[in-house]
Amino acid sequence: MSLARPFKSKTHPRWPHIHLRYSYTIYAKHSELKRMATPTRNDFKNPIAVAKTVLSAATSLTATVMVVRSVVRPFVPPEFQDFFSSRIRGFLSRFYNEMTMVIEQNDGCAQNELFKAAQVFLAAKQSAFLRRVKVTKSTKENHSTQPIIDPNQVLVDTFNGVKLKWVFVSRQVSSGYRVHQGRSPPVQPEAQYFELTFDKKHMEIVDKSYLPFVMDEAKSIKQGKKTLKLYTLGSDGRSPGPWSRVNLNHPATFQTLAMDLELKKKILDDLDRFVRRKEHYRRVGKVWKRGYLLYGPPGTGKSSLVAAMANYLNFNIYDLELSGLHSNAELRRLLVSTTNQSILVVEDIDCTVELQDRKSETQAASLKPMLIGYKRQDRVTLSGFLNFIDGLWSSCGDERIIIFTTNHIEKLDPALLRPGRMDLHIPMSYCTPCGFRLLAFNYLGIDRHELFEHIESLLETARVTPAEVAEQLLKSDEPEIALRDMVTFLVDHKREENEEVIQEKVCRSQLIVEIGGSEEESSESELIEK
Repeated sequence: MSLARPFKSKTHPRWPHIHLRYSYTIYAKHSELKRMATPTRNDFKNPIAVAKTVLSAATSLTATVMVVRSVVRPFVPPEFQDFFSSRIRGFLSRFYNEMTMVIEQNDGCAQNELFKAAQVFLAAKQSAFLRRVKVTKSTKENHSTQPIIDPNQVLVDTFNGVKLKWVFVSRQVSSGYRVHQGRSPPVQPEAQYFELTFDKKHMEIVDKSYLPFVMDEAKSIKQGKKTLKLYTLGSDGRSPGPWSRVNLNHPATFQTLAMDLELKKKILDDLDRFVRRKEHYRRVGKVWKRGYLLYGPPGTGKSSLVAAMANYLNFNIYDLELSGLHSNAELRRLLVSTTNQSILVVEDIDCTVELQDRKSETQAASLKPMLIGYKRQDRVTLSGFLNFIDGLWSSCGDERIIIFTTNHIEKLDPALLRPGRMDLHIPMSYCTPCGFRLLAFNYLGIDRHELFEHIESLLETARVTPAEVAEQLLKSDEPEIALRDMVTFLVDHKREENEEVIQEKVCRSQLIVEIGGSEEESSESELIEK
């Protein structure tokens, strides 16, 4: 083997041959390694050598591209960078046959129904393959397990021979909608979504058959295992949006309500008719919602009726406290964050927030800016509240019920009471003989007694609420003792009412004398003002 000139280096004068041999040895080894690193024709017959060559070339090309990119990028405008990147991605996408659908948790301000359906469907479909489960127990049910889908977990499904891959993605975001929660610490919001990947050629099957199938399956699963929820204002980190939730375990049903039988049947028929008339509402161009106004004295069972309606329809309840809101915009955001098949309740609407009539609002809006040092007060206005009930924003959802309760219907603005806003007005009266018999059966287990007629005659004239009657029946387990105490209570209550009436007449006469004039000439407004 011929060797080139040896390396030039200083040599020791006494042992030049040693260094010469060392130099020739190093150069020979270097030439041999160089020859081995350069592939020959025979080397391409070896798969390992080919793989090494390709990997080396790819590494060199990648390094070159990264160097060129780092050098050129500062001199190329961002617009051109985005343009070239999109072109490159479009070109590379031609070589991929997969399509990915992104199903986000929210659609703008509203919740994405498909996202919720995917959660329920995948948890039931892949429960045998999941690694973690959540165990919960309510007060009236046995403990139950709910599968938990971990972030970045891959779940595989097959539909009509089509293979579909689901991936759940969850990541923290730095900004989000905040709700006033008092002293509760702020909750870091999360962005959650599903990625559904499949072959491009099955796009039509997935879009028109598979996704509707997921929605239907999730609905049937939820109806079979649904636990009613009570939502209130204020996020707890577990519930999406500005609402926090607890299980609704109220035992009230229409069978236990102390109401007039005809009124009870009227409410049930109205609820059944509302639920089954989805296509009718769509055909006539109305939003699929229903409004109920429950009015009457305290203790007449308004809250119990709301719970009975929720249990009958299997609807969740959203308890809206208007005094906790600061603007109409916040009210709209709360509306769109509620789900379908739910009941929105505003209790004691006459005293939760001061809703002035629209005329006074307009006058105030025109005069206040003229005042020096005027500062706009953020509050919910009547016009914004009406738009929330019956305006464009009320169409953000289907199969919803809105219920107002009040102790003083005369204090409400007439605009709140018209049909289309409050469709059915339900009077919650004092206890009737029919209601008493139902309460006696529920609390004492009897349907007849010799004191029933006497008690019912007293109920005709004494104004007592079902809550007061129930409290008397709870005082003893013995029917005889409980009923006799009931008679005593009704007699004393009637005597107190008569004394109040007499005192009211005396006060009225004194006012008439002070005003001057006869009782016929003195109007009610003058007496009240005095």
